[in-house]
Amino acid sequence: MSKRPGGELATRPLHFIWITDCSGSMKTDGKIQALNVAIHEAIPHMQKVGAENPNAQVLVRAIKFSNGAQWHISQPTPVEDFKWEDLQADGVTDMGKALSMVAEQLKIPPMTDRALPPVLVLISDGQPTDSFESGLKELMDQPWGKKAVRIAIAIGSDADYDVLQKFIGHVEIKPLQANNPESLVNYIKWVSTAVLKSASSPASQTAASAPTTNVPVPAVPTLTPADDDGLVSADDVW
Repeated sequence: MSKRPGGELATRPLHFIWITDCSGSMKTDGKIQALNVAIHEAIPHMQKVGAENPNAQVLVRAIKFSNGAQWHISQPTPVEDFKWEDLQADGVTDMGKALSMVAEQLKIPPMTDRALPPVLVLISDGQPTDSFESGLKELMDQPWGKKAVRIAIAIGSDADYDVLQKFIGHVEIKPLQANNPESLVNYIKWVSTAVLKSASSPASQTAASAPTTNVPVPAVPTLTPADDDGLVSADDVW
């Protein structure tokens, strides 16, 4: 890598990781298909945000969990080259294993101390079937795990809201409740644009030097038609 002024070192890596539930319950009511569609639709918006901030190199990958966990897209892929491979659903919900594997990737190395705070997006429709607490502890034991922007999306009413809140770790940031494909698409798009833009902004590059600073998360969009909580309710299907 070039070390000349204005060379590649002027760009700081920003790792964006999808952490996706692929348990058997995601087969029902078209949940896994809706998730695949939502991420496919979000990619052009992610690429636009990445192109608009030359100071950050957005690198995207994904991990899936069901019976155990495995990297679905293992290599940190420049957002301009990122393509989504559709997920299939089957098995249990080994969420703790997924967090443990993410924690391994947030160590230095392979991470660098000059990276921007990573963005971790956990998506689940159920309860963990393994040791979520131990996986979360491994993640939070890593400085980059602690400083990461952690967002959670609950798919349907059976998702473990308390577990997702523990993953986020900030009382002012709540899990997003997606009760139908439309709300899931909107939340995935919000994470892929507004949150990504905030994480890659010059302000976050300054904040990244503070040991426990999390990037400010923009206001969650209000979806319509909406109930008193600002969430879609008229056409709930999950």
